[in-house]
Amino acid sequence: MTSSWRPAGDRELRVGLAGLGSMGRNHLRILAGRPDIRLAAVADPVRPTLASATGQTGAQGFAEPLAMIAEVDLDAVVIAAPTTAHVPLALAAIERGIAVLVEKPLAATIEEAQRIVVAAREAGVPVQVGHVERFNPAVLELGRLIDEGWLSTIYSIASRRAGPFPARIRDVGVTVDLATHDVDILSWIAGERPARVYAETAQRIHATNEDLLFGLLHFPSGATGMLDVNWLTPAKRRQLLVVGEEGMFELDYLTQRLTFTRATDTTNPRLIGGYAPTFEGEIVELPVASTEPLAAELDAFLDVVRSGGRPVVDAEDGLWAVAIATSLLTAAADGRAIDLTTLSSRFATA
Repeated sequence: MTSSWRPAGDRELRVGLAGLGSMGRNHLRILAGRPDIRLAAVADPVRPTLASATGQTGAQGFAEPLAMIAEVDLDAVVIAAPTTAHVPLALAAIERGIAVLVEKPLAATIEEAQRIVVAAREAGVPVQVGHVERFNPAVLELGRLIDEGWLSTIYSIASRRAGPFPARIRDVGVTVDLATHDVDILSWIAGERPARVYAETAQRIHATNEDLLFGLLHFPSGATGMLDVNWLTPAKRRQLLVVGEEGMFELDYLTQRLTFTRATDTTNPRLIGGYAPTFEGEIVELPVASTEPLAAELDAFLDVVRSGGRPVVDAEDGLWAVAIATSLLTAAADGRAIDLTTLSSRFATA
């Protein structure tokens, strides 16, 4: 298929927003405040919400997002609708040559995610997936320091993403909704995709899906990843721990705090209470310039719309996140490790 898409250049961009739920309203706030774009249209089936958005922004309002994509001349569309709506909306935009930013997860299943990847690849239309943690300044600084060689070998990466149950999430469980963030981050830090995964899940308060996941990821380099993801913890926690040969990074996504603890001499323990030995490495708090990750994510997307190039987190990245999350669910259901080594060739030929 001949590409139907070209970079927009420096002119004012016409952007549409599909979905005004929790994430959609955050996108609305940021997009409405940008002087270099025009929020041309918004879509949501809830009339009071839609009326509020159009009243604030002057954008054209639609109850049906497919109608917005079909009827409005757009350079880009942000899809913040429920996960089950991502495929038809993304495909409709790609068919019209409209650049797409779709909230994570890219889709609810591997097959649906592949449809988006194939359509974007054939049409040459950029699709960015909203893995917003990739734009957290603490995460970016962590990646920069790892690239600089602070850890010559990564031993393990552990992620904790926990908090109370969000009543708005009905269509998927915690693995597809939240753990997709973490499998993407762990793969990015490791610099490779996992070769094998295993998991345990539980359903405690969600009506239809799992609300707790413990996952293990094995990477080809030998690094091990661990996931603790749930909707059962009464306080929100977003933490990352990276252990390697020279020491350990600790990161808090919420406070954007990053520290590094250097490996220490284990021959000289300090005693706690006179009997419990411990070894303390030197802890350094690393400077991080605080920014809003979602605003940075939109900056990156709109830069692609203007100038072209590959999105920071493209549709293939989103496909892999869905595939790894789905494999974790399969591992938990079957009680066995799942081998992922055949996925690369499968996706390459999709």
